[in-house]
Amino acid sequence: MRAVPNAGWDSWVASFKARAAGQGISQATIDRAFQGAGYLPDVIERDRNQVEFKRSLEAYLAIAASDERISTGKQMLQRHNSTLTQIESRYGVDKEVVVAVWGLESRYGQRRGDVPVISALSTLAYDGRRGAFFESQLIAALKILQNGDTSPANMTGSWAGAMGHTQFIPTSYLAYAVDFTGDGRRDIWSDDPTDSLASTAAYLSRAGWVRGQPWGGEVGSAAANSGTPVAILQPQKPGPRIAVFRNFQVIKRYNNSDSYAIGVGHLSDRIAGGAPFQASFGPDETGLTLEDRKELQQRLTAAGYDTQGADGVIGKNTTAAITAYQQAKGLPVTGVPSVSLLRSLGG
Repeated sequence: MRAVPNAGWDSWVASFKARAAGQGISQATIDRAFQGAGYLPDVIERDRNQVEFKRSLEAYLAIAASDERISTGKQMLQRHNSTLTQIESRYGVDKEVVVAVWGLESRYGQRRGDVPVISALSTLAYDGRRGAFFESQLIAALKILQNGDTSPANMTGSWAGAMGHTQFIPTSYLAYAVDFTGDGRRDIWSDDPTDSLASTAAYLSRAGWVRGQPWGGEVGSAAANSGTPVAILQPQKPGPRIAVFRNFQVIKRYNNSDSYAIGVGHLSDRIAGGAPFQASFGPDETGLTLEDRKELQQRLTAAGYDTQGADGVIGKNTTAAITAYQQAKGLPVTGVPSVSLLRSLGG
């Protein structure tokens, strides 16, 4: 993202600096943080054009607990097993759960974000929908810099200011991040994920994680029969009925979404060698099952209409591929998958 001149942002920053100084931020920290910072119009564009939609649980799990994310999670568990075992021992949070959060938040560190956090947060505080919230995050970011945990140049993250391997916002970082390596810095930005993974375990522990208790499991499974659940959920019908325990609610403290918590829990189970959910989700409103949709994506790609993967989730790439195929074949252009479309692509 490229900064552009903006007189309004300049004026806002000038007044903000006085407020930051009033909250104990040194002038040296303020000057260092804003040197080279600027207004990022792309951040505002992202904030104002977030797509509001709700994926089905089946579609969410197809992404969150994909074969690739499971296999990579197993590799990461093995690669960092010694460190993760120490983290589990100290905080009582299952190492597979910590790895699953890592997998969902940044694809195991592959997508940590490269947006300058001071620029992003000051842009959102000045021109965004939640100015007070983002100003509080900006103050927290300055405190992180003042503490010496990282430098302004190294403080990068998502467009909304979430940072590191497990995407901590600045206030959460101040409250929960830990220096597990013992080098004097709580470094969640390093290629070494140790402090990030430990910080996630510390967060979940402080949120009330019950050591030795599962997050939940499909009704009828061993995990679901290991105690008295706090609830039985069935987010999608047909679909699995899921018994959840207190630790499910703790995961939701990280992201207040049932699908997210189920995704973390199920991915952690699969990383540990557990089985997929046994109950079928059945066909969707178009009459296609998940396997049908994967087959449709594979056939479209083979026919020269690349869907950029075959996960069974119908997103913008698959919609564009369907549209292009329908146009080329003289079919009614809907961009919508169907049984007849799958058949038209042959076997």
